[in-house]
Amino acid sequence: MWQLLAKPLLGVATDAVKGFVETRKLKGEVKIAQIQAEKKKNEDIANGKIKWEQSAVDQMKGSWKDEFVLLALMIPAICAFLPFMQPHIERGFEILSGLPEYYRHLLYLACSVSLGVRAGPAALNMFKKKK
Repeated sequence: MWQLLAKPLLGVATDAVKGFVETRKLKGEVKIAQIQAEKKKNEDIANGKIKWEQSAVDQMKGSWKDEFVLLALMIPAICAFLPFMQPHIERGFEILSGLPEYYRHLLYLACSVSLGVRAGPAALNMFKKKK
């Protein structure tokens, strides 16, 4: 009688162990595939097959920097409609307009890059001395 009960229980336990082992094996294979894909991508970047911009976009996933820049730009625009905030917003823009020109350009470039705008040669022209 004991053997009649033990065989089904051992079969269930054996199946559970096989399933656990198979799951661990598949997880290991997935990790290996991820590592190989990352290695291939890095080799392609080094060889110039993938553009730098795409690599930068991949690196910025999960970054809060873009949201911070957007909030910094939107808060004054929204507060300008609140009467009790208008003097503060106006004073803030007066202070910003008094900043050195090079610093304003750096702010412009930092915000542009953060939002994905390519500045390129136009950025260099901003830093050239005026004649």
